[in-house]
Amino acid sequence: MKNILRTYCMAVAGWLMLPGCEMLESHPYDVNISGEEHLTGKNTALIEERTAGRRSIRFAMISDTQRGYDETRDVVRELNARGDLDFVVHGGDVTEFGSTREFEWARDILASLAVPYVCVIGNHDCLATGIDAYRVLYGPLNFSFTAGNVRFVCLNTNAMEFDSSISAPDFSFMKSDLSALPACVEKTVVLMHAAPFSEQFDNNIAEEFHALVCRFPGLQFCIYGHGHHVEADDLFGDGIMYYECANILKRSYLLFTINDDGYEYEVVDF
Repeated sequence: MKNILRTYCMAVAGWLMLPGCEMLESHPYDVNISGEEHLTGKNTALIEERTAGRRSIRFAMISDTQRGYDETRDVVRELNARGDLDFVVHGGDVTEFGSTREFEWARDILASLAVPYVCVIGNHDCLATGIDAYRVLYGPLNFSFTAGNVRFVCLNTNAMEFDSSISAPDFSFMKSDLSALPACVEKTVVLMHAAPFSEQFDNNIAEEFHALVCRFPGLQFCIYGHGHHVEADDLFGDGIMYYECANILKRSYLLFTINDDGYEYEVVDF
């Protein structure tokens, strides 16, 4: 209910800008997805297939593409031109208002990527009926996959958008994943939208969260969006870096290479 109230005025304003026939044909929050659905399962399967047996992977991260449709098209072209990526991760906030139409518009732009991508849910994606739309379009709010010998643990950390019926972050999911890791996993990366110590994160359990992620084998780093700028911090003072990706309007993305020598991190402007 609180999310619907928070976005009611925004939705009404959006309606007023739509042609009359569009208002009669559909509602921006109807969750009637048109086109491809369940993208997370499809794309994680593709990532695992194309990186199977590998000990070196390279991926890019974008985030907070809300309302940045032209910039998202530009970064897709830039990433495709590289020709050296295995996949792309999105740090959430695909949408500004959580509307089905925004999810569809973003999906249709990202569909032009030459490599598979995954996207975690952001706090703006949780507004109104956005959680339902995300589940239909992408899938579970928490998921994981293996790229080569690296486990990617992808989490909903938007605690402020949920009541106690949904845990964010979900320790049960994390512990279950930890107990059933594929034998090939030697390293781990954690992807989320809001990082510990942000206003979205449940900071009552921030220390416990970090202790749990550090139990995963060979934790390399954690990556997130939400803050709309680039940041690199050792948040807990133990050498594990947390890297923030800027929003797409800043026209940059993060590039990571992980291999037997460790990892490389780069901020790339486009």
